[in-house]
Amino acid sequence: MKLSVLAGAAVALLATGALQAQDAFNRDPAQVRAGRYNLDPAHSKITWSVNHLGFSTYTGQFAGGTGTLQIDPKSPQAAKLEVKVDTTQVGTLNEALDKHLKTADFLDVANHPTATFRSTSLKLVDKDTADITGELTLRGVTKPVTIRADFHQSGVNPLDKTYSLGFDGTTKIKRSDFGVNYAVPMVGDEVTLHLEAEFKLAPAA
Repeated sequence: MKLSVLAGAAVALLATGALQAQDAFNRDPAQVRAGRYNLDPAHSKITWSVNHLGFSTYTGQFAGGTGTLQIDPKSPQAAKLEVKVDTTQVGTLNEALDKHLKTADFLDVANHPTATFRSTSLKLVDKDTADITGELTLRGVTKPVTIRADFHQSGVNPLDKTYSLGFDGTTKIKRSDFGVNYAVPMVGDEVTLHLEAEFKLAPAA
């Protein structure tokens, strides 16, 4: 009898702790802590998709990356985002295709091993959505791109105890704008990018 009472108490404590942890998260971007954040490469990625010969939508990913986000909820329009992606890490789970994507037909990683995005402006769409406009540099070509970003939540990550925030975003680009003309139009020129990003608050200087 005592064992079942103890077990019940333990379950109640665990449930209370889980609720408290959940309560610590905040889905209101106006409550985000101001400061400089570093991109968490272990939990951030870019998924790209393109029409393949009209038969399918083919997808691949760029994992990881490095970057910073400077943000103050009192002045969200002044936020600054900079991200660098290692193009040599492109992945499709197809070894032969991955090798081809790294050649001059596509990403030309020997000459352009990184792609970068630097924001130039941010415009609020609603409470938790914003259009982030910036300059995307791919294969040495720089073009303006606007990302529609949706805020997820902020709060202390229960695993590493670090204040974190996350969002995802989408945009579309024409790969031919960046000199990637191989197999256009049989393989689609328009590429959809889905970005998922988690950021960690950097320690105060």
